[in-house]
Amino acid sequence: MKQEEAAPVVQPKRLRPHPLDVLLLGAPIAILAKLFNWGDLTLFFASGLAIVPLARYIGMATEELAGHVGSAAGGLLNATFGNATELIISYFALRAGHFELVKASLIGSILGNVLAVLGLSFLLGGWRREQQRFNTVAARAGGSQLALAAGALLVPAVLAATAPIKEVAVYHLSMATALVLLAAYAAGLMFSLRTHAHLFTEEQETEIHGRRWSVRRSVLVLLISTLVVAVLSELLVEGVKGVTSQLGWSEVFVGVILVALLGNAAEHASAVTAAQRDDMDLALSIAVGSATQIALFVAPVLVVLGALIGRPIDLLFSTFEVAGVAIGVALVNLVINDGESNWLEGVQLLAIYAILGAAFFVYP
Repeated sequence: MKQEEAAPVVQPKRLRPHPLDVLLLGAPIAILAKLFNWGDLTLFFASGLAIVPLARYIGMATEELAGHVGSAAGGLLNATFGNATELIISYFALRAGHFELVKASLIGSILGNVLAVLGLSFLLGGWRREQQRFNTVAARAGGSQLALAAGALLVPAVLAATAPIKEVAVYHLSMATALVLLAAYAAGLMFSLRTHAHLFTEEQETEIHGRRWSVRRSVLVLLISTLVVAVLSELLVEGVKGVTSQLGWSEVFVGVILVALLGNAAEHASAVTAAQRDDMDLALSIAVGSATQIALFVAPVLVVLGALIGRPIDLLFSTFEVAGVAIGVALVNLVINDGESNWLEGVQLLAIYAILGAAFFVYP
């Protein structure tokens, strides 16, 4: 009688080195800069660069862990920890009283995702291709959700610019807006994880298939990376005053460009890599989805956190910040409306991001 062949044993893959891992050298440099007073500039840039690969490990560990706990719990994990790095940095900045830096980083994260990340994805993904296609229905739905989420953040600024409203009223409006956005975020999770989960089954199965790490490894990597990011974030915020005083850069510019890029760099790389593989649906999901999550989850959580730690922060953005978000959201909806992209559209999005970046640089 012929013996049955044993099922092949799938060995878990090791943590392979990544080009971004070299930036981890910034962690000991940042600690030494703190201990031996090497200056705030060294403290800021060393800790900021070290956060980039750690943010990648947080994302990887979250995805791996999500594959072990089922689609619903996994989706909740991804939704909650998807922007953990930005939340940690913003928390320490908020605790230190850098309110403008926190607000600017929120604006910068939205603009960075919809203009820089999407633009770079279109450019590099379409460079050797005549055009790339993606799911029009999903793209339009994501664009609409982004427009609604970003629009809600702009309501306090529009009200303050058009009517004489007291500061305490702006804060109360911001708190009410934050609670509504969190409720809307929870409703979106229920839609995608429960009532209409069948629409996302294929995507979830693809993510869960071929898990590489055990639960223990995933939790360990997640905890260690998060703890180190917390330490480095505190050093990063401590070094902000050196950047603003020695280089003359405003907190708004530091938040919109530097902090936003450092906190999202690993996620940005994933979107661009997906575009180069011609997986534009994934690239769009990462870029637009992350921007939407900033508006629906990160910003409201920071308002609530500020109230809890005695550092109240509102959602009153400057007129120029409001204009920047409006331009970015309008443009991204315009270019994704037809379900096709090419490298020239990527250049156009990057050009607008560069112009806005230059404007924020000279912003007083």
